[in-house]
Amino acid sequence: MPGTVGVDVGGTFTDFLAVEEGRLRVYKRLSTPHDPAEAVVQGLREMGATPDEVVHGSTVATNTVLERSGARTALITTQGFRDVLEIGRQARANLYGLAPRRTPPLVERALRLEVAERVAADGAVLQPLLPAEVARVVAEVEGLQVDSVAVCLLFSFLFPEHERLIADALRAKGISATASHEVLPEYREYERASTTVLNAYLAPVVARYLTRLEEALAQAGVRRLRIMQSDGTSLGPAATAKRAVRTVLSGPAGGVAGAFAVAKEAGFDQVITFDMGGTSTDVSLCPGRILERFELEVSGLPLRVPSVDVNTVGAGGGSIAGLDAGGALRVGPESARADPGPACYGVGTLPTVTDAQVVLGRLQPGHFLGGRMPLYPDRARQALEGLGGDAVRNAAAVVRVANVNMERAIRVVSVERGYDPRGFTLVAFGGAGPLHACDLAESLGIARALVPRYPGVLSALGMAAADSSRDYLRPFMGRLEAGDSERASEAMEQINALLAEAEAQGRAELLSEGLPEATLRGERWLTMRYVGQSYELPVGVVGGQAGTVVEAFHALHERTYGHADRQRPVEVVSVRARVIAPGVQLHVAPRPPPEEPLNSALVGHSRSWFDQWQDTPIYDRERLGPGHRFPGPAIIVQMDSTTVVPPGWTATVLPSETMLLEHGNL
Repeated sequence: MPGTVGVDVGGTFTDFLAVEEGRLRVYKRLSTPHDPAEAVVQGLREMGATPDEVVHGSTVATNTVLERSGARTALITTQGFRDVLEIGRQARANLYGLAPRRTPPLVERALRLEVAERVAADGAVLQPLLPAEVARVVAEVEGLQVDSVAVCLLFSFLFPEHERLIADALRAKGISATASHEVLPEYREYERASTTVLNAYLAPVVARYLTRLEEALAQAGVRRLRIMQSDGTSLGPAATAKRAVRTVLSGPAGGVAGAFAVAKEAGFDQVITFDMGGTSTDVSLCPGRILERFELEVSGLPLRVPSVDVNTVGAGGGSIAGLDAGGALRVGPESARADPGPACYGVGTLPTVTDAQVVLGRLQPGHFLGGRMPLYPDRARQALEGLGGDAVRNAAAVVRVANVNMERAIRVVSVERGYDPRGFTLVAFGGAGPLHACDLAESLGIARALVPRYPGVLSALGMAAADSSRDYLRPFMGRLEAGDSERASEAMEQINALLAEAEAQGRAELLSEGLPEATLRGERWLTMRYVGQSYELPVGVVGGQAGTVVEAFHALHERTYGHADRQRPVEVVSVRARVIAPGVQLHVAPRPPPEEPLNSALVGHSRSWFDQWQDTPIYDRERLGPGHRFPGPAIIVQMDSTTVVPPGWTATVLPSETMLLEHGNL
């Protein structure tokens, strides 16, 4: 029996990956949008797995924000600051829009309450919070019939006691409460309030889901559940329920981790990961390492949590094609998802990218999901004809438009950040990624693409191997003066004490979960900037000496923005410590080169469209082994995905069983 199974719940499919006797075993089934936990339990049962541990990544939090289906939430804040969610930064997303429309806040104004209290910018209490005021606001909350409350008071990251009094009083009444000092204890009132509200909005939904899932898994014999966070590490369900906001990019983080690991094993570390599923596409640039960021935006709402640097667009296999008001073809972001699904699944009627690939002869009806799930080409053709005109012409146009949407996403993480995509290798995965990999790479001038051995479940692989972690933030506002070594040393002593305290808390929590102390390692960062700047950079702490840290900041600033001023004073805004317990090491036995010739993997031919109809050989990925090499056009089928090799490209199976696709003229 496998010790660990990674499970990735997507909008269309739920993916499973287990390691058994040195071999990977994978499974894939349709998701159950009405209750994602149902697909998880049923999938484990169908694949006959009863693991000790399940590491789970999910789109529950993401979809809750996108669909605005979270808990009815109230906000309690300092008197005079109830409108901070609407005022924001007063920044216009579209500078030249004549009729701009802002994303409405998650908490309507009637549910924003004020309390009489005030803390100064140095943490001093200007107006104490009286017990009668706490009782009043709690009674007011009870009358609003809300499911959750966010508590975000002015400068509470310096003096959290007022928030703690309110949160404790709410919890004593059985009301779910999130206090900002527990989620984001740092300055920037708007971002802190937005992140706290998002956590309160998600917490009841995520907690209910995890409770159902944990109970169902326990009944199935699973002893431990871990949840993937946005930063690529995992938490237990109890900690996740309190920090629900950290799972917003749960699924994409697992994909990036898995893709980077597979690429490094194959000898490539300068990669762009390309994860195309049924609902969306996630791309991430990895210049020798996985990039992390501490601020992102989800559905127009700012969020400050550690996360893998991923750009997501609404382009997937289930993306619906249609005509806009001007008659131009539009693909996505709406998706047919698992229910009703693309027309070729047999229920839906709207044309999707998957239907287009069926009509073009690239998706093979007899090999989809290993032959377990039938496809209906006639329904796909009929849906594409609904766009007007010839189905094949429409299908080719749908694929081109979808590729342009995804190309734009890759340019955001590469060209717009100063990286030339031509110097990278595209790692394609997800159920639909290998279908589009070569076309997308060619349009970007990328000469190489990698397709992992099990591309359709690669996110589940990243989850199965994910580290466990605890991450804690502490506020610290102070300068590290290069010209005043004594003051800098004193400040560094305070910083090191805060980091040690946070790290000790993380170690204690991981040890309480039964993780061996010898395996734990710590990481430390300072959030730093030049005095007077309004933005910061995270700097890794090595050695704990002020001069080393300041020079590391200068170097990072120069690498990020192209300049640095080593004479200018530097200040620290916050400190962060993370404790990590390594995840499962996936030791997979290598396969020897195949004794059979390439023709033994040939399972048929297809009439496929590549600007014209061409006879295309179909290969079974299971029968391909290290050393096999063949030119396009070709189609490679397997249970979890389909890979298309267009004319001009060549496929080679590497010793790691990853498939390398190369274009001879790029």
